[in-house]
Amino acid sequence: MAIPDSFLDELNGRLNIVDVVSSYLPLTRKGANYWGLCPFHHEKTPSFSVNESKQIFHCFGCGKGGGPIRFVMEMDGLPFPEAVRKLAEQSGLQVPEDSPGDGKRREQRKRVLELNREAARFYRSMLADPRGAAVASYIRDKRRISSKFSARFGLGAAPEGWDNLINAMKEKGYDKAELIDAGLAMAGKGGGVYDKYRNRLMLPVIDVRGDVIGFTSRVMDDSTPKYLNTPETAIFKKRSILYGLNYAKNTKRHNFILVEGNIDVITLHQAGFDNTVATMGTALTEEHIRLLERYTKELVLCYDNDDAGEDATQRAIALLKQSEVGVRVLRLPRRQAPDGRMVKQDADDYIKNVGPQAFEDLMNQSANSAEYRLSVVQAGFDLSRDDQRAQYLLAAAEVVAGLSSPVEREIYAGRCAETARVSREAVLQEVDRLRKKQSRQARKQEERQNLTPARQLQPRDRGLRYSNVRSALAEEGILRVVLLDGDFFRVLDGLAPEHFSSPLLGKAFALLRERWEAGRSVSLPALEGQLVPEELDQLTAIAQQPQARNTAREALEECKGIILAEHRKAAMEVHSAQDLNRFRQALKQKKATEDERP
Repeated sequence: MAIPDSFLDELNGRLNIVDVVSSYLPLTRKGANYWGLCPFHHEKTPSFSVNESKQIFHCFGCGKGGGPIRFVMEMDGLPFPEAVRKLAEQSGLQVPEDSPGDGKRREQRKRVLELNREAARFYRSMLADPRGAAVASYIRDKRRISSKFSARFGLGAAPEGWDNLINAMKEKGYDKAELIDAGLAMAGKGGGVYDKYRNRLMLPVIDVRGDVIGFTSRVMDDSTPKYLNTPETAIFKKRSILYGLNYAKNTKRHNFILVEGNIDVITLHQAGFDNTVATMGTALTEEHIRLLERYTKELVLCYDNDDAGEDATQRAIALLKQSEVGVRVLRLPRRQAPDGRMVKQDADDYIKNVGPQAFEDLMNQSANSAEYRLSVVQAGFDLSRDDQRAQYLLAAAEVVAGLSSPVEREIYAGRCAETARVSREAVLQEVDRLRKKQSRQARKQEERQNLTPARQLQPRDRGLRYSNVRSALAEEGILRVVLLDGDFFRVLDGLAPEHFSSPLLGKAFALLRERWEAGRSVSLPALEGQLVPEELDQLTAIAQQPQARNTAREALEECKGIILAEHRKAAMEVHSAQDLNRFRQALKQKKATEDERP
């Protein structure tokens, strides 16, 4: 059976949302609410509100909202039943038996994790087997990874052949369907099944809990694909995985290093930089940044020194701009190839060619994001030419104008002036002009939005937009009052969910009234298991708005009258439209009859 409502009521009754949220992030009380920086998007001014009396959270920036269970779901990436279990365990409650479907999904997840761990052990064992000799040599001789760090990261070998892993896992009790679901095997065109990874270096991907959630692999020559990962599954999502985080989270260093490749991570850890992580072949995402914010306040970007690396660095800086994570950029120098060409090198190359101390020196000399961006701008101009100096100053002023701190703008305007051999005042004038232009554009945008108030009253999610704003605002008012006290349902006789113009608000009204009639609590957190995230976000945005108890009954009467009046109006319009349609059809039929006459 599903988790009973009575159990969820008991759990919600024991939980205090302030305590739940405070275990993840600091909160400060201001007035009736608690405030903090939203963990779901990047901000520097707190817009994340927690209301203890209503047991809800709401972010005025990104719009997320809900109760304690929703908060844990979002923070830990858990489905509803798993979040309930976690909170129940913390509250000393035993969750009743789940439905067969829930239990089956939980068992499947556990089974995949166990299969991944067994597969990792198999690949690891192949390094001591003749079939994995080539990979073992590649790790030891080509990559110069010690046995200690090879073991620490669980490196292994996928031998040549079509069914080595399949046969090994069959002996452990796993069937071919399970191997396909875990992304370890693939179905052939003829109905057969074969190992996905063959003749590859295998690197298990381990999360912060120590579970093997998937694999990445690498060829040892120039064949393609160079890297091959586990496909996207319920437990393997590249957008939110940082390779090496299971170890980096314990570093004593004050920052993290972000590199491009998995091998770079291992090489740097081996060299003493145990604060290194990498994305899984993807660009940095907001999910990655939210994860980083939990463990560090500064990120050193160390991408390859080529055009692709420069582009990735610029994108990462832009994405990190609104986060609480400070940014520095470590630029790896190019090296001279035997033929005299200057070629790029990654972190793995640099450590091997120059050594850990040289890398440490580069770390200490790494530029902050403003310095890096200005250096990139400068590299694009020939400052010996007057026209190029003028163009450089215009481009550099764009960077300086984007800095939020007046002190930073002063400092970097001076540096740009020295570089271009002009006065600081000239640069500051251009910066001031650009900031005023940006301010004017922002004001115009705000004015345009203010001219469309109805648009401002609509839900953020387009799928929940109101067809009748006047009725919907009254419907919102009804929900705010009954959430204040369920006994207000007593004065709402004659008002039914079908009178509501908004399907979501009508649905919420019906669910809350059903709970009141059954003698259960009337609260928004009690509905979390019956609403999708977008619905919960909108209802929380409504519930967080104040409603005084002394004017509640008057507000109910007014809102009820508006809803019923708008419903009657809509019904009349539909009736009139139907009559008009029938009249048109009759005319067409009459004309067709007349045309058929001889």
